[in-house]
Amino acid sequence: MRTLARLVTKGYKSIIIAWAALFVVMAIFAIRLPGLLEGDGFRMDAEHERVMKIASETFDLPAETMFVVFEDVTDEKVATTLEDIEKLGLTSEIVSPLEQEEQYTDTVSYAMLHFDNTDRDMAKVVTEMRDAIGEQKGVVLTGQSAFTKDINEASQRDLMKAEAIGLPIAIIILLFAFGTIMASVVPLIVGITTIVTTFGILSLIGGQLDLAIFVLNIVPMLGLALSIDFSLLFISRYREERLKSDIVEAVTTTIRTAGRSVIFSAFCVFIGLGAMFVIRVEIFQNIALGGMLVVGMAVLSSITLLPAILIALGDRINKGQVLKVKENGSDRWRQFANKVIKRPILITIGAFILLGIALIPVKNMDLAIPQIDSLPTTYDSRASYELMDDTFGLGDQSSVYVIAERKNGWTDTNGLNDLLALQDDLKNDPLVDDLTTIFTASGIASPEEWEQAMQVPEMKAQLEPLLESFVKDDQLLIPVTLQAEGSSDEAQQWTRDWSANTDWNLLVGGAPKFNQEIFDEIFDNIVYVLLIILISTFIILMIAFRSILIPLKAILMNIVGLSATFGILVYIFQYGHFGLHPGTIALIIPVIVFSLVFGLSMDYEVFLISRMQEEYATSFDNDRATVEGLATTSKIITSAALIMIVLTGAFAFTDVMPVKQIGVGIAIAVAIDATIIRLLLVPSLMKLFGKWNWWMPFRKGPYKAGNWH
Repeated sequence: MRTLARLVTKGYKSIIIAWAALFVVMAIFAIRLPGLLEGDGFRMDAEHERVMKIASETFDLPAETMFVVFEDVTDEKVATTLEDIEKLGLTSEIVSPLEQEEQYTDTVSYAMLHFDNTDRDMAKVVTEMRDAIGEQKGVVLTGQSAFTKDINEASQRDLMKAEAIGLPIAIIILLFAFGTIMASVVPLIVGITTIVTTFGILSLIGGQLDLAIFVLNIVPMLGLALSIDFSLLFISRYREERLKSDIVEAVTTTIRTAGRSVIFSAFCVFIGLGAMFVIRVEIFQNIALGGMLVVGMAVLSSITLLPAILIALGDRINKGQVLKVKENGSDRWRQFANKVIKRPILITIGAFILLGIALIPVKNMDLAIPQIDSLPTTYDSRASYELMDDTFGLGDQSSVYVIAERKNGWTDTNGLNDLLALQDDLKNDPLVDDLTTIFTASGIASPEEWEQAMQVPEMKAQLEPLLESFVKDDQLLIPVTLQAEGSSDEAQQWTRDWSANTDWNLLVGGAPKFNQEIFDEIFDNIVYVLLIILISTFIILMIAFRSILIPLKAILMNIVGLSATFGILVYIFQYGHFGLHPGTIALIIPVIVFSLVFGLSMDYEVFLISRMQEEYATSFDNDRATVEGLATTSKIITSAALIMIVLTGAFAFTDVMPVKQIGVGIAIAVAIDATIIRLLLVPSLMKLFGKWNWWMPFRKGPYKAGNWH
């Protein structure tokens, strides 16, 4: 850190110029990022994706299907609308409700728009089709690509709305923390620089990787909050040091102390984010990548750009004073800390009771993959899809596609017998409502009859196109309809059971398989994610504080605090309180909130314990170290937590449900951590464990057992 301090203090002008140039260049690329984002990130390279690719490329099934929903529209208007869409030349096939009675009622009907490939820009396709439909009342385009485009637009609006709510409040908090306009503006400069440069880098990466829409919200939410947190710690320590030394020396000391805390804190956040790479679902890897980039940029800007700005500003950092702020630890915080350590047992029990009550709803948590319910109900694409679903009962069933491979093909006598046997096995499954094979589609009952029919030229001419639709070389396609929703446990278990049936090297795709793979990937790997986070965090904190008990306590308190957070999320979103309709918790929420907040909460642990450690290193008085550490950092931690709560909690007022749940989850977790845990449990447990807080085996020096002061 000494070397870094020398480089920054000597070359601060060059550092500011370099960051300014980087900001301008990255801003140009950052503007392109929203256009590069596609999909909700629930994608993984697994069996479902392979099956759907085979079904599309080999058996000519549509690569994607969208819908046009008609409500209280005349047949003439239906026909005219579909003709206008067909003229665009974008679809491979249009299935009109005027030709299919199962898609038609007197009030509601729908057309299916099939696409043979999705390599084209589907957002542009949606725009062109909506332009063709125009503003016709009762005619709405819906389906996956329409949802994706709407979520992208909603996410951009959500980001602007959250910033409009959060930033002004954050500025007010900074004013209360620093008292001057200049000191309050500097963290925002660092935060905005961090986000823009990260967006620019992601834009460059986006040309090579698929990036999910939610990156647009998560990255600025995390980057701005962390940058301001780091700046708050850094500037507070700088102003403290400035009272007793010149500007350069104050900055040097701040880099060596607060800079060290920032780096250790960032390592903890890095671990939480990096652990998500273990889960091979695109959204986790996107958030891990975007999060690690923005954390890296936040650290880099906090230990280079920020101190360079402080040197350039000098004492002008105190210009524009609005409030008179005490520079030293508040006497009220010191009094509060003394009261806490006088009743450590009572406060510890009370804190755990509060957290335990909040934890109770966790047992009822209902996790689901966010789909159409990610969009607010005000969007026509969601309302029309739900109307179609309710009218025609599409959600009561689900489709799966079975691909079976047989070494010698399926068209000889043995192959036809195997095909019929597989058909009968599937038919006899109680969850199967219907299926289609060459036998069911042709009305031919047996392999013998099929072979006889193929001997007749007229019959062969009729059957060959049917055969090519379901059999290609060694591969056989069987579309199956299940009497269960695609997200149901029954449908998911069905795909597990039939995927395990390897008599004909079966592969299964479709919505139930997609859901099953996502759920299994998360639940099979969550243990590894937790172990990586917990073990790595323990090692980092043990090295940072040279203690065994402090890291253990920090980890256990974080787990309890986060469990309480999930309980509150269930109470709010699943039970339907505070004006929300009862729903489910997005499957990604526990993993993302745990991974993000576990690292973020360690920020406050590092800030607080570092000051306690500094005090203990000089006084060797555990009570004094606890009180002084709490007194000197509580204002910073409280301000930082408030800013984090405001910037993430502002997403509670947004429309995209998974983002709303992530924002609220982080805000609640930080609030619990900064109050119940950091202000009550930490000092209480520090008091209860006394000098054993600082015990480290095989340690020499004044901390060694038996040689403590």
